[in-house]
Amino acid sequence: MMGTPTARAAAVLLAVGALTVTACSGPVPATPPAAAPTGAAAGAMPGPGSVVRSSLDHAAMDAVVEQTATELHQPGMVVLIRTPHDEYVNARGVTEWRGSTPVTPDTKMRIGSNTKTMTGTAILQMVQEGKIALTDPVARYLPDVPGGEAITIAQLGDMRSGLFNYTETLELNTALDTEPGRVWTNEELLALAFANPPYFAPGQGWHYSNTNTVLLGEIAEQIDRKPLDRILQDRFFTPMGLRGTSFPAGADSTMPASYSHGYMYGTNVAQLSDPSLPAGQLAEVEAGTLDPADHTDDNTSWAGAAGRGVSTTNDLAVWVKAMVGGQLLDAATQQARVDSMLPTGNGADYGFALAQLGPLYGHTGGLPGFNSFMGYDPVNDVTIVAWANLAPAANGFPPAEAVVAGLLPLVYATPPPVPDLPEAQLPG
Repeated sequence: MMGTPTARAAAVLLAVGALTVTACSGPVPATPPAAAPTGAAAGAMPGPGSVVRSSLDHAAMDAVVEQTATELHQPGMVVLIRTPHDEYVNARGVTEWRGSTPVTPDTKMRIGSNTKTMTGTAILQMVQEGKIALTDPVARYLPDVPGGEAITIAQLGDMRSGLFNYTETLELNTALDTEPGRVWTNEELLALAFANPPYFAPGQGWHYSNTNTVLLGEIAEQIDRKPLDRILQDRFFTPMGLRGTSFPAGADSTMPASYSHGYMYGTNVAQLSDPSLPAGQLAEVEAGTLDPADHTDDNTSWAGAAGRGVSTTNDLAVWVKAMVGGQLLDAATQQARVDSMLPTGNGADYGFALAQLGPLYGHTGGLPGFNSFMGYDPVNDVTIVAWANLAPAANGFPPAEAVVAGLLPLVYATPPPVPDLPEAQLPG
């Protein structure tokens, strides 16, 4: 059993993972379980004004990674952290359950909802090219979306459309369990979503919904007049030299060479209500008598533009720094993206296909068997990427977020105190 968290950092980061890991089969509760791995004593969640430590304690970080990976029964886990002062890389474990091939920063894995940042950035490039506007109604491009006249492109990107999340349907999750090789079309996925009432009127709330990003992918293909895999390859992967990154096309469920397998306990249907295993199965996991299922070759067409990408640790580090650092958009469009960040009510902000946690901007991603986190702090020039290949863990935790939560206190020192200034000088 894992120790009780001593820091808000762990709880908030795991809640963020709960928000964005839902490119997986179903929603994870926004409040993480009562026990969370920390691996290190932690203070408050680092804020935008946090100070980066002048050196990284690699031994202490190794201990956090080892503790988290062991407690969450991870076959493999990779962590990369870059600051202006130091770099930390830990590739711990193997690519297969009880296998022998070590994971590396160039091992390919499925990145789930981190794909959203790519789809969203492509749309924003089209915005700056004058091909589409964030204020455009969805109905201008896709007339069959219910209520699409009142939903804007911006509301698709920042999860404020109200459209139902198709990955929360029993129909999809049952099929993922019984027909893991099934090839899904966008029309089938959207039909699942549109058969359910919206969560709220457009712009009147926030709910993470993969339906939004699937629609953005459809719109991107309409504007660029080519499939999304070519759009992402031509706009990002080739010019940025991301040779380990791809977006599988059509019915392709194979992983490119030098990849990690991905494992999961339990079923997608069971995780609709609770991502953790029942007590009896948890005991079997702890005893080493219950093996997880291999989901590596599941067809991920159901994740579509919201979560079908494949990448590596090294590529995600390049991607997230370029995306957050403003290298992929002009200044005005980049600022509009940053300005779109609004609170979600779960300890994180969310904007146009981008999440913010304290000083870090990025995303998390989850599919059955895989969990990843990428973040970049543009003020302090800090990059953090982590992934793991058994997800969710038996206790329901997203392992990549868990390890990052434990490492954050070793990256950031205690934030500086607020100056004792007259009230009139404090920001409003």
